[in-house]
Amino acid sequence: MYPTTFEGLLTTSHSDWKTFTRREFTPKTLTPHDVDIKVTTCGICSSDIHTANGGWGDAHLPLCLGHEIVGTVVKIGDRVTTVKLGDRVGVGAQAWACLDCEVCTASNEQYCEKYVDTYNGVYPDGSISQGGLASHVRVHEHFVFSIPDSLSSSAAAPMLCAGLTTYSALVRNGCGPGLRVAVVGIGGLGHFALQWARALGAETVAAISRSGAKRDDAMKLGASVFIDSAREDWTAEWKRGFDLVLNTANVAHRDTFSAYLDLLAVNGTFHTVGLPETPLPALSAQDIVLRGIKIGGSNLGSRVEMLAMLKLAGEKGIGAWVEEMQVNEGNCKEVMERMQENRARYRYALVGFESFFAV
Repeated sequence: MYPTTFEGLLTTSHSDWKTFTRREFTPKTLTPHDVDIKVTTCGICSSDIHTANGGWGDAHLPLCLGHEIVGTVVKIGDRVTTVKLGDRVGVGAQAWACLDCEVCTASNEQYCEKYVDTYNGVYPDGSISQGGLASHVRVHEHFVFSIPDSLSSSAAAPMLCAGLTTYSALVRNGCGPGLRVAVVGIGGLGHFALQWARALGAETVAAISRSGAKRDDAMKLGASVFIDSAREDWTAEWKRGFDLVLNTANVAHRDTFSAYLDLLAVNGTFHTVGLPETPLPALSAQDIVLRGIKIGGSNLGSRVEMLAMLKLAGEKGIGAWVEEMQVNEGNCKEVMERMQENRARYRYALVGFESFFAV
C-alpha cells in the first residue's frame, strides 16, 4: 500500500538545532501536477543551518530540512507531463509558484510573490512544505528535473541549489567570452561558480580566497588566477580588473566590502548570492557613483536555467566536489557541525535513504 505519511529526520528546536529526530509527517495533499519522489540522495546546504538555528527567523518546527534532492519518481498526479514513473530526478530549493503571474510567465518563477520553498514554505492551503531528509518528497512537476545519465546522484544533488544559484547569477550577468570574472569565496557556492565561469568561456576566471591552501583546488576547478585576500594590499594589482565580482561569501565588514568594489571596472557589477545572517555594511552613494558600478543579487534560477545548467554539466563533466555520508541521526549532526566550521570540501551528500527509510 502506498504510504499516506512520509518519514523523515526532523529538527524540532532552534536551541538544539543539530539534533535530528526520526518521525512521520503528513505531506501536502497530492494535486494533479504533483510528483512524489522516493529519495536516494540529499545534499546539505548552508541554508539548512540558517533555518535550523533560527538565524533567518523562526521556522515552522518540527521541520524536515534538505533541498538538494535526488530520487526516483514513484507517483504522479494525473496531469503531470514532465516526468514519468521510474525516472531519476532532482529537486532544488523551490517547490511551488503560481506559474500564472507576469513574473512566472517570464521564466522568473523564483521571484514569484507566492513562491514556496522546498521546506519551511507555506502552500496556499496553509500546509508547510517539507524537505528531502526523508523517505519521500512531494513537489509540483515544474520544479522536478531529470538528471543526465552522465552525472552521479551525489555530484548532481548540490547542483540543484548551489549550482543553479551560481549558474543563474553568471548567465544573467553576461558570463561568456570577453568577460573578466572574479569569484569571492571557494566553498559550496564558489566551487561551482569557478566551474561554470570556465565552461561558459569567461576571458578571465579569478578565485579570491583568504585561504592560500585552496589555490590548487581553485585552479583545478577552472580558475586562471588565484588572489589571496589575506595578503596586505591584495587589491593593488587588480584594481578595476574585473567586469563581474560574484560574491559567495560573507562580506559584512565595511573595509572588506569596499575592497571588493575597488576590483570593478567602470560599469562593472558586484553581485552577491551569499546570504549571511548579518546585514551587508552601509554604503554611501559615493561608493557606487564615483566608481561607476552596479550592485546586485539573485535567488536560485528558473526552470529554463536549471535545464540548461544540467545539460552543460552533462556535456562538460561538471559536478560537485562531494563527500558522501550515510543518512542517519548522527551523521546529520556531524555534517551540520562540519559545515558550520567550514570543513566541507566542498559539499556533503547524504546517501543510503532506501535502507534507512524502509518504506
